[in-house]
Amino acid sequence: MQYEVYKDLYIKEGLSVFEFFSIGKKGVIPKRIVFMPTEYSDVYNLMLGDIEINDEINDMSITANGDRNKVLSTVAHVVEIYLKTYPERWVFFTGSTKERTRLYRMAIGINLDYLLLKFEVYSKIGNDILPFQKNMELDGFLIRIKS
Repeated sequence: MQYEVYKDLYIKEGLSVFEFFSIGKKGVIPKRIVFMPTEYSDVYNLMLGDIEINDEINDMSITANGDRNKVLSTVAHVVEIYLKTYPERWVFFTGSTKERTRLYRMAIGINLDYLLLKFEVYSKIGNDILPFQKNMELDGFLIRIKS
């Protein structure tokens, strides 16, 4: 995505965990991106959320820190780092709510030309995987790095 990114990334566990700080109108909020294996070989689930006091990730929190585009761009940057290291892998993600999935769909749609320079982008609709198209109702996203 063509927005500023948070560059101070804390990388853990062989690139399966990335942490950074969202800095905005509500202060400094720690964020975590986790890549977890799924039941499908070479498909990893991406989870994004705020880091709670107990060190757990909360993917239901609404940060509203005024830096949404920078956070989403940071996620795209992290996915690129991850997939350049593991080019055989796919990353699957969806929003923790229908509204978040819609937000992700809109962000991908707005930045699609730029994203397609680096990634193959697909939509999960029910049990089907189809090339991503703007404004389509979907359940999730599946991406991989272009070779």
